[in-house]
Order: sequence, then structure tokens, then C-alpha cells
Amino acid sequence: MRSLVEAEGLGERIAIRSAGTGGWHVGKLPDQRMRSAGQKRSYDLSSRARQVSTDDLRDYDLVLVMDQQNLRDVHSYDPKSQFTSKVHLFCEFCTKHQETEVPDPYYGGEQGFELVLDLLEDGCRGVLQHIRSTLA
Repeated sequence: MRSLVEAEGLGERIAIRSAGTGGWHVGKLPDQRMRSAGQKRSYDLSSRARQVSTDDLRDYDLVLVMDQQNLRDVHSYDPKSQFTSKVHLFCEFCTKHQETEVPDPYYGGEQGFELVLDLLEDGCRGVLQHIRSTLA
């Protein structure tokens, strides 16, 4: 996403953060297999994990989740449903893939990580198109 945003000259206008719904990976690097798959596509996946917070729901205009469980988890941070309209399944923005959720690649072998990257590339293009339409 950062690559696309920078290429569009929108780096100063769009803040991008990543977070997980569980705290068990906080401070850790992404899985080595994902980093390797990303490196083959020239992605730097060296950021450390953090956990999503209620502040994220308040502070960001768009909150994307990978699957239905993440959706339920994120909604639990919003008991008054104030931010529901900001939260979307990532695959809603995919145009070339039919998946409705980004699958967990950790049990699917090397191809699982490639599929996740394919979905992310597809969805990020759709997210950027959505953002451009809101900035106009």
C-alpha cells in the first residue's frame, strides 16, 4: 500500500498503519516465510507487530480487516457502534479475485503466502481507488 500511495504522490496525505487483533505477536516481525515472499516482490516487511486499539477506530478513516473473525474482534473495540462504517473486509476492495477473506497462509505452504500477496496487491489497488474518490 505504501508503494502505491507514494507512487501517486499521496504519501503526505495518507497515513497507513498495520495492527493485529490479538496481542500474541506484538513486537515481533512477520513470519519469515511472508518476509521471504514479500522480498521476492521487493517489499520490505520489517515492521514490528502491534495490536489494534480503540484509538485506531477513532483516528483512522478506514479500518480494513482480513476475515470475519477479525471483523468481530475489531467491532468488540466499538461497543457503541460509533465507527462501524469505517470497518470493512479487505477483500471488498479486490477486483481480480473472488475471495471474500484473506486466508491465513501459515498452513498453506509457500503458495499460501503468494496467494495472500496477490490478494493484498489487488485489494490495495482497490483501496487506493476508493481513497482517491474520497479525496476528490
